[in-house]
Amino acid sequence: MCLAVAPGRAQTPQEAAIARQRAAIEKQKEALAGASGSLTNQRASIEKQKVSVARQPASKWEPTTAPALESSPVASADCAPMEESQLGPIVTRAAEQNSIMPALLRAVISQESGAKPCAVSRAGAQGLMQLMPDTAAGFNVGNPFDPQENVFAGSKFLRLLLDKYNGDVPMALGAYNAGPARVDAAGGIPPIRETQNYVNSIMRKIQ
Repeated sequence: MCLAVAPGRAQTPQEAAIARQRAAIEKQKEALAGASGSLTNQRASIEKQKVSVARQPASKWEPTTAPALESSPVASADCAPMEESQLGPIVTRAAEQNSIMPALLRAVISQESGAKPCAVSRAGAQGLMQLMPDTAAGFNVGNPFDPQENVFAGSKFLRLLLDKYNGDVPMALGAYNAGPARVDAAGGIPPIRETQNYVNSIMRKIQ
């Protein structure tokens, strides 16, 4: 059926509605294509890292002489880990919304807080994905201990880092832990024991 409008004739309400639907469908196609490419880049980065790790000696990933972070974000918590029935749907929605592999998001949550929503680090990071107060504020988080708010903000931040480092998962994880400035200064994962062990641990979880 052809819905072309003759020159000089205004669209009917039905024709205008159909045109809007078509535009919305095209926009969804573009979004899905972008999401697919993003996930493909993440998977490719992980596969590349598998080969790299296999070729490197253990000392490359678990150095004993690297300097520690100024304030090690070891989280403590007095609450139990979230049940999968509660955490799973949040992770799924956040992963879909930000085109991040659910396994990667789960691994970050596990590494950061052990899935404990009340976790707080010595550096002041809070919640499941250990958001620093400035980061939480930047993503308009009202309550960093609310699992949904925390995971959605943390996943958005991780998405920004993945974009910054062109889908390179280890680089994004290094920046999530040590900050983008340290990663940029080092030109890669910085020679910090905590950060390298952090990246190594998460990569093992998702591999």
